[in-house]
Amino acid sequence: MIEHDEMQAGSGEEIRLPDIKYRRGLNKLDAWNWLGDIKNPAGQEEILEVRFKNTRKGLYRNVNNLRLEAGDIVAVEASPGHDIGRISMTGPLVRQLLGRLRTVPPLEELRKIYRKAKPADILKWEEARSFEEPTMLRSRQIAEDLKLNMKIGDVEYQGDKTKAIFYYIADERVDFRQLIKVLAEEFRVRIEMRQIGARQEAGRIGGIGSCGRELCCATHITNFVSVTTSHARVQDISLNPQKLAGQCGKLKCCMSYEVDCYIDAQRGFPAKEIPLETTDARYFFQKMEVHKGIYWYSQYPHSNLNLTPVPVGRVKEIREMNRQGKKPARLVENDNTGLQVAQPVSVTNNDSITRFDNTSQAQKPRHRSKKKFRRPDGNRNRNRNS
Repeated sequence: MIEHDEMQAGSGEEIRLPDIKYRRGLNKLDAWNWLGDIKNPAGQEEILEVRFKNTRKGLYRNVNNLRLEAGDIVAVEASPGHDIGRISMTGPLVRQLLGRLRTVPPLEELRKIYRKAKPADILKWEEARSFEEPTMLRSRQIAEDLKLNMKIGDVEYQGDKTKAIFYYIADERVDFRQLIKVLAEEFRVRIEMRQIGARQEAGRIGGIGSCGRELCCATHITNFVSVTTSHARVQDISLNPQKLAGQCGKLKCCMSYEVDCYIDAQRGFPAKEIPLETTDARYFFQKMEVHKGIYWYSQYPHSNLNLTPVPVGRVKEIREMNRQGKKPARLVENDNTGLQVAQPVSVTNNDSITRFDNTSQAQKPRHRSKKKFRRPDGNRNRNRNS
């Protein structure tokens, strides 16, 4: 719920403005300014980052040398007119952000920050935001009437209500020229269509992932890298589509976080497809623990029964012996490995109804008390048959 404060206008009328306090951590793609104590040199023109609705951000020039902090609402240059946004990043952290960009735009091409937002600007901005949800629902109906194979996921009005950005998803190329004409006549604003992917839509809408935390695309991911099933194979993750897919329907972005560590750890690992042969049996690879350097083998090629852990060094040793035509007597030498293999647990014992009973304390035998039989007439009689 948006809280409101009462302020006095110049004409003496009482108007209500939204609470413009900046709440850190409640904004999508929020950044922590860990260089906030460093002051900029005097006279240096500063570049600031301005955040708009959801995940849209931009770099702007502070041409008027305004004293701005994170959370301030400002009026910035737009095409056409002006837009309203919040300052999301200031100081040296912005220069580090410019250093990470592949193509740094010239300073002259950056748009300007006009001023801090006035009460009239904020009221107009809030009025424009109230039109976004009805506009999105109506635009979906119009697109369905025109039989366009697309989904309009979000609508963002410009701060001065002269322009609206429609974010849509489409599997194929869509001819929306007729749609733009209908939308312009319906809403009386300038129309801009922007196609986004499923990951970008999930970042704009937000949600909770299977890990129990907020989606990474809505909190800190700014660049979406390509994620393939090879990321799961390298990390020895089961190729289950229901577990690998995120809320956007694509492979989870978190699968790419640790893939480099797994690749480095497996540089000296032997091949997994070649079975190991001993004097009494043949063992097939089933799974591995990458960072522990352990391969798990079984005598059955397509079953996980009787798994045996084998260190990577022992696997290389047996592989070299098999190449020379020799076979070791045992798969694992007990004196060479300090692995502790868990003993198999009987599944049938877990079905007992007394498995939760506390056997440490001696329980006293309970004697069943004899209840006296009471006749309907109120007389007691121990013999029920009489």
